[in-house]
Amino acid sequence: MNESASFPNDSSGKPSREYLLQFQVHGFSDSNTDRDEWDDEMAEAHSKVGGTYADVKMNGSIDKMNSYSARPNSSQLGHRFRGVDSLGLIGLQNLGNTCFMNSAIQCLVHSPELVDFFLGDYCKELNHENPLGMKGDLALAFGELLRKLWAPGARPVAPRMFKLKIAKFASQFNGYNQHDSQEFLSFLLDGLHEDLNRVKRKPCTEAKDADGRPDEEVAEEHWENHLARNDSIIVDLFHGQYRSTLVCSICNKVSVTFDPFVYLSLPLPSTTMRTMTLTVLSTDGTMLPSTFTVTVPKSGSFKDLIDALSTACSLQDDETLMVAEIYRNRIVRVLEDPSDLDLIRDDDKLVAYRLPKESERCSLVVFMHQEEEKQSPHGKITFDRNLFGIPLAARLPDPCYGADIRMLFVKLLNPFLISTEDILDDPGNHANEDNEIEDVGIPTGSIGKLGSDSDSGDDTNLDVDFQFYKKDVVWYTLIEMNEPLFVSKSVKWLEVLVVWSDEMIEKYDTSMFNSLPAVLKPRSFMWRAQDSVSLYKCLEAYLKEEPLGPANMWYCPSCQKHQQASKKLDLWTLPDILVIHLKRFSYTRFLNTKLETYVDFPIDDLDFSAYVNWKNSQLSNQYSLYAISNHYGSTGGGHYTSFIRHDHGRWFEFDDDRVFPVIDQRIKTSAAYVLFYRRVRNS
Repeated sequence: MNESASFPNDSSGKPSREYLLQFQVHGFSDSNTDRDEWDDEMAEAHSKVGGTYADVKMNGSIDKMNSYSARPNSSQLGHRFRGVDSLGLIGLQNLGNTCFMNSAIQCLVHSPELVDFFLGDYCKELNHENPLGMKGDLALAFGELLRKLWAPGARPVAPRMFKLKIAKFASQFNGYNQHDSQEFLSFLLDGLHEDLNRVKRKPCTEAKDADGRPDEEVAEEHWENHLARNDSIIVDLFHGQYRSTLVCSICNKVSVTFDPFVYLSLPLPSTTMRTMTLTVLSTDGTMLPSTFTVTVPKSGSFKDLIDALSTACSLQDDETLMVAEIYRNRIVRVLEDPSDLDLIRDDDKLVAYRLPKESERCSLVVFMHQEEEKQSPHGKITFDRNLFGIPLAARLPDPCYGADIRMLFVKLLNPFLISTEDILDDPGNHANEDNEIEDVGIPTGSIGKLGSDSDSGDDTNLDVDFQFYKKDVVWYTLIEMNEPLFVSKSVKWLEVLVVWSDEMIEKYDTSMFNSLPAVLKPRSFMWRAQDSVSLYKCLEAYLKEEPLGPANMWYCPSCQKHQQASKKLDLWTLPDILVIHLKRFSYTRFLNTKLETYVDFPIDDLDFSAYVNWKNSQLSNQYSLYAISNHYGSTGGGHYTSFIRHDHGRWFEFDDDRVFPVIDQRIKTSAAYVLFYRRVRNS
């Protein structure tokens, strides 16, 4: 490198001349040379050689390259660059919804070690025999694309051939639909690895459990097994290792394994919780409906909701909660364990009934409300969608008569009475009430225990003012007060339709149980401060111990069956290129959303030393950011770009075929989606 290079002249017979060239490799520099000092040195070299052009052969192609690379001015930025100083500042044409692909590619083709590899003689490492790859075609297509983007004086490149190759490897990228840049990146790295895998024939390996052995021994064993089947430039640069610990919830069996990873998918903890508003109703007529707002894990279980709500409403030890969804004034489903809270939408309306534990084996009765004019003259009525009010629920006595149904309903309505003069607190009135009921001809055993603690008032005409109908398949048949009721064990509850007279609607405040808030009320026309969280908090949420749900049961070797277990991840070793995926997109059965949380991530001083468990490693766990894949918009549509750290720490934005500089303050945005870090070597 200290010798002057002699370039052959044309065939005119003139002696060759010597040219002074200062070559900066693929646009990166680890030098602390000042920008102006660099320009002065190159200007001096330019004056010595007279600005002569030379034929330079670079990576197999010959191009005219000026021996002086001038600093591009503002008019040149955003179009195309010429000269050594601007190598790599070339955009990719959008072929039709391929911004996701362009964004990921630009981040990879500006990974210094990967650039060095593909600008060198990488063809000798192509694996043409691997059935899991593309016989080397994908790596060849990527290598050719990278070389075009790093060629001097290049124009924006249309990556058509590369797109064809990646579509053959992963068919979902065929066509021109929009995709996820992180998903694309995952398939691309996997495809490049298989095409460049140095292992021609993969041996069979067996992952052994730790069984009390030292972590260092087990980790080394697992890593050697991984390298025995996977050995490529992708593994060298992008693969790290984490420790996975599983603990059986039944026998406390501990299983420790060490697995490789290519990137870290970190949750955004500021948005992994959600608030839910529910209405709690008593089933003994002692209190009005109350609304409670609780905070639960966004992807939590039904138990998380029950625990939070039990605390909020001061649930007693002898009580339990039945949570149900209300739609059009009737119960459409009851939430039971295991239930996924992701299935609950923000506009759902949920109620929780406080039920006594000691009578859990007793059947339930659910009362729905309908106005008097809706009934049929034939003594039967059909289900009416214009019901009103929140359904009320209670436990049924055994045996149960029609009068029990009436007594239960009146008791539940006590808190809704408008006129206090209708409520008689004198215990003597209850005895009179019981005597009147006995005159109807109903056995005292059934009514006595209900009437004795009833707080209802003058209800001698309730058999006229309320009419009760039980559901019988399609029809609702009238309940006779002096007849016993049979409740089938095949139904969850007895569904009773209560027909209200006009007098009763005026007597009770029905508006109090007509209002039912949604799980999450949208706050329209209100500005909300942007959520913010540090990258370290995201990592801590990723490494936090969590229980595995019923859908992810673990086969316990001690119990010899699938059991629920708790899982804990720990970082063991980190790769030279650390790719961090921020989980902004949330997909459920009913709703797809994007999290706009602002993540505060370090640029020059990311330090994961406190989170890496292998303390004997001589490798640095400090990293410097060099590329970002951004997503703007929502799940329904959006646009991908990338920020790339280029020469002397300057940042550029790659927006398909447009490339232009950006100031450092613009790098951190809520659009940051995939972060690319490079290990800082120990000095």
